[in-house]
Amino acid sequence: MTIDTNKIATMTEANQNFSKVAKLAESNGQAVIFKNNKPKFLIIDVDSNDYFEITDDEKIDVAAKRILNRYKPAFKELAK
Repeated sequence: MTIDTNKIATMTEANQNFSKVAKLAESNGQAVIFKNNKPKFLIIDVDSNDYFEITDDEKIDVAAKRILNRYKPAFKELAK
C-alpha cells in the first residue's frame, strides 16, 4: 500500500483533534493514522469512495449474514 504523506496523521493527533483528521480524510478521500510509526487505521470518506457503493441485493446478503451469525444458536435450536 502506497501512502501519500499528505494523508497521514498520528494517533496522538487523532486523539486530541479528531475533527482535524476527519477534515483530512474529507479533503483527500482518506487519512491514515499511524501508531508507533506504523500505519494502523484508515479513515475513509464514504461519500468519495466506491468501496461502499453496493447493490441492494449485496446489502441484503450482508444483513442476512450478520443476523445468521448473531442468532446461529437460536436457529439451530429451532431447526431441531
